[in-house]
Amino acid sequence: MLNRRHIRIKVMQTLYSMQQNDSDRLEGGEKFLFNSIENIQDLYLLMLTSLIEIQKKEENFLAVSQKKHLATAEERNPNRKFIDNSVLKALGESVSVANALEERTVNQWHVNEVYIQILINEIKQSELYEQYMSSGLTSFKEDKDFVWRAFTEIIAPNEKLYDFFEDTKLTWLDDLPLVNTMIQKQLRQLTEEDLQILVPRLYKDFDDKDFARQLYRKTLLNAGELNKEFVDKTPNWDTERIAEIDTIILRMAICEMLKFSSIPIKVTINEYLEIAKEYSTPKSSIFINGILDNISKAYEADNKLNKIGKGLL
Repeated sequence: MLNRRHIRIKVMQTLYSMQQNDSDRLEGGEKFLFNSIENIQDLYLLMLTSLIEIQKKEENFLAVSQKKHLATAEERNPNRKFIDNSVLKALGESVSVANALEERTVNQWHVNEVYIQILINEIKQSELYEQYMSSGLTSFKEDKDFVWRAFTEIIAPNEKLYDFFEDTKLTWLDDLPLVNTMIQKQLRQLTEEDLQILVPRLYKDFDDKDFARQLYRKTLLNAGELNKEFVDKTPNWDTERIAEIDTIILRMAICEMLKFSSIPIKVTINEYLEIAKEYSTPKSSIFINGILDNISKAYEADNKLNKIGKGLL
């Protein structure tokens, strides 16, 4: 699920939090880092199971309505197309999802069902729902398209969910785009022959987890040395006025250049420029690009880079 850029962001957030709290405790920061990363899976499960909980809640609502003493004809014989949606049913029957929920003890929707009702209301009030329920068709393609669009257009951008996630875990707001993209991709890839959704691994492989640990440790333990690498190269900038997040980004980027032999210089620079655009000031990416470009050229001229493989400079 995680990509290298998101790992870099998690390391940056950890280092920033430590700097704000004036902490240099290696083990404490590392625990925070990996807890923050592991919590991404909880967010993934919450977003994915919002679809399951919506289907369950609507099914319960229809069952109760049918038993009303003065039930209307529509209530006695409701349109079941939504609760019989083949994709929603497959999600609810997924062994992989059920096992992950139990392992991670993710049960927030049971005590925060008001948000599920909010989503149901928004879906049922949408033109998408009206068209789906009245189409007179029944097909896997229509079921899948409806679920994908409901997730993409109504659930994923829901502001009340954003508020809930921010109150639950502040770092989740940064993780939502990654998680939502993963779920959209999984829904798109479903076929009528294979309706199984498997909970993705958090890390692509062991190297990615080790990359997170090493980037965090090497940047933290070599902070003084890394600072010296860029302080003398900012003559037109008052070092005390450089944004805190920029100093962390520069340390991490220089650390990658010097201590991660398999990562190309261009990749390092591009990745941190994108992070700066998202997390720092409007001028930061220009400033950081200039510093890193000058530093990389100086390192190359001094044969200071120990990169392995072709095209790594």
